[in-house]
Amino acid sequence: MSILLAPDSFKGSLSAAAVCDALAEGWREADPAAHITARPMADGGEGTLDAFAAAMPGVQRMPIVVTGPDGGETEAEWMLLPPTPDAQGGTGVVELASTSGIELLGERRLPHDAHTRGFGQAIAAALDHGVERLVLGIGSSASTDGGAGMLRSLGARFDGGDGLRGLDAVRAVDVSGLRPPPPGGALVLSDVTNPLLGPRGAAAVFGRQKGLAPNDIDAADAALRHWARVLGASLPAADPDAPGAGAAGGTGFALQAWGARSVSGAAEIAELVRLADAAAAASLIVTGEGSYDSQSAAGKAPTHIMAVARAAGVPIALVAGRIAPDADTAGFAASLSLSELAGSTEAALADPARWLREAGRRLAQRFS
Repeated sequence: MSILLAPDSFKGSLSAAAVCDALAEGWREADPAAHITARPMADGGEGTLDAFAAAMPGVQRMPIVVTGPDGGETEAEWMLLPPTPDAQGGTGVVELASTSGIELLGERRLPHDAHTRGFGQAIAAALDHGVERLVLGIGSSASTDGGAGMLRSLGARFDGGDGLRGLDAVRAVDVSGLRPPPPGGALVLSDVTNPLLGPRGAAAVFGRQKGLAPNDIDAADAALRHWARVLGASLPAADPDAPGAGAAGGTGFALQAWGARSVSGAAEIAELVRLADAAAAASLIVTGEGSYDSQSAAGKAPTHIMAVARAAGVPIALVAGRIAPDADTAGFAASLSLSELAGSTEAALADPARWLREAGRRLAQRFS
């Protein structure tokens, strides 16, 4: 058999490349003759830099120290891609997850104070270097600040502090010192299509996972509505109803207002790693992520990879750290949960590589 492994990272646990390694090891225990191809995936969140590094030769990792989502110093990096015909000055890739991401907080949640200042600082560093184009992955954010911290780091001036807490205190945004996108533009890799406001917006859908209490949601949505109105007075391109405006706690909205263009992160990275070509040569595709739930259908990597598999006429299997009760797994030929294999979520998290190897072995037994 020819097996294509195309998982996303298991957030806070293993990188996509490490997930591929563990699955392949388990598969070969049961089927040593299998031909296994790995295409580590990402959708704009954690692992985006690694996906670019795995797919493109000649990339440079550019270390930087930024202000993390909690206000402390955070060691991060952005990535410089080699020059291309349409970007002779090179392309800078910046990942919000590594500068302002929720995993940087550990078990803590700072729903009212976490911000995106560090993400903006990394973008500014890439601009200082002279990149001609930017690619910005904005998944896995810690904050619901509407991208205010990012814009402040890029030169916007306004009253109020960073974070959700300060949004409703902003009365005007001075963009006279705001740095423009590079000549080749800025492309946003987003893993969601939600608008900024309302029942499908940043606060209502993603606020709780960032620590907002249920009775805080309406006030957070009102603060984002106020921010959208004030920012829109200075940057007319700001559209709170645009698909992806609610990504990363509203950072998608701020980036679109800045002049960036939003696309599906999973689709863009799939094209980069030539996933369709690899799928056409496969007998089976295996994808996965840390938690597969109802949100996975709204732009996450496994859903896009399923579409690629269908187009190629190849069956696809899912391996996830956990599969939520509300998840739709009907399109998969098989679906395995590490939590179920291990007996509990705690046991799976304690040694995810072991249970990924077990998942690979069981898939090999079933499909070989």
